[in-house]
Amino acid sequence: QVQPIESGGGLVQAGGSLRLSCAASGGTFSSYYVGWFRQAPGKEREFVVTIYWSSGVPWYADSVKGRFTISKDNAKNTVHLQMNDLKPEDTAVYYCAAGAVRLWTLSRQYTYWGQGTQVTVSS
Repeated sequence: QVQPIESGGGLVQAGGSLRLSCAASGGTFSSYYVGWFRQAPGKEREFVVTIYWSSGVPWYADSVKGRFTISKDNAKNTVHLQMNDLKPEDTAVYYCAAGAVRLWTLSRQYTYWGQGTQVTVSS
């Protein structure tokens, strides 16, 4: 089993940047998809981006394409999410998740979840 541990959330003004990290604890991300989901108050959890650890190939939600970039550090078993040009609608709790998924946009397909980190973008 692996436990994702998120870090890097915070408060930023619109147009600013934040970098989230997700470290594997108690195991490794190898052979898993490692994804980021977010949930705003009163809304359902939504897919943001995922990366297949073995190949490094990412898939992005349309809402973040061109603004967010996911990357991985093999040596540290960590995934990073660089978020640029942040907008108030990006405000949410961001969750890192890992699993052997078939449909990477579906949160229920991910087995292992972090506790979440708050991202707040002020206008």
